[in-house]
Amino acid sequence: MLGKLFKTVTVAAVLANTGYTCTIDGTEGIVPENNLKIPASAKANANLDEATFNSVIDKVSEIYAPIFSQLGATLKVNRNWDDGTVNAYASRSGSEWNIHMFGGLARHEAVTPDGFALVVCHELGHHIGGAPKKGGWWSNWATNEGQADYFATLKCLRRSFRGEDHNAVLSKMQVPKMVVDTCAEQWTSEEDQLICQRGAMAGHSTAKLFQALRRQTTPPKFDTPDPAVVTTTDHSHPDTQCRLDTYYQGALCQVDELSDVDQDDETVGVCNRDSGDTSGVRPLCWFAPTASL
Repeated sequence: MLGKLFKTVTVAAVLANTGYTCTIDGTEGIVPENNLKIPASAKANANLDEATFNSVIDKVSEIYAPIFSQLGATLKVNRNWDDGTVNAYASRSGSEWNIHMFGGLARHEAVTPDGFALVVCHELGHHIGGAPKKGGWWSNWATNEGQADYFATLKCLRRSFRGEDHNAVLSKMQVPKMVVDTCAEQWTSEEDQLICQRGAMAGHSTAKLFQALRRQTTPPKFDTPDPAVVTTTDHSHPDTQCRLDTYYQGALCQVDELSDVDQDDETVGVCNRDSGDTSGVRPLCWFAPTASL
């Protein structure tokens, strides 16, 4: 199954690419450039200390390191806890596929442990999140921002959360009734319903971070989806509400988390409008389906 990730792209060709999804200093990562620094001494986030920072990374990387290995690559997680940068990014150097995680982002008050796990998953998604890709000579290996968001809740968080005490985690959150009801409508098993809720709320945490960094006054909400419709797929950072919509839809999509996405075919391993899916599909505020859809 794992081999399908690169069904039409040889591993040798992929390994030949070297570069960064954004910028080497992390100013353009999961969020656009910002000057905010939250040093380790600030202790701004009581919910996410250094031990939690590392345990979240451990959980996700233990699942995905073997997958990277089967693709001929080595996953390297750069754990920059003392760095106050409020961002994260992915990079490649030959067969070494990196993600760069910063303590500044983890210390932001909007970021929950599940929200931080989503950021880790987003950065992994730049490497293996499937099409559509960013394009360009310097990052043609990289899954674009919207698809990395979608992959995070569609695949990565589900695998990472599976088997945990979801009720204990959710008891610390105020999950909107809309999310509870919609997850119940989409999923039959109790665990899948709870994982769906956690994925949605992880997305809300991350979207609140985007709102704060962009100094936006309108908060992202589950019941106010972005009405924008793009004519061509947007490969850059979608708007805050659009990104929440993407996380939410990824959590709702009923395609199994073990069904691989494809690095060329954007219809594989995901929910699609052409298949009659009305829930769990990528939002049109950043995603323009191909003509075949």
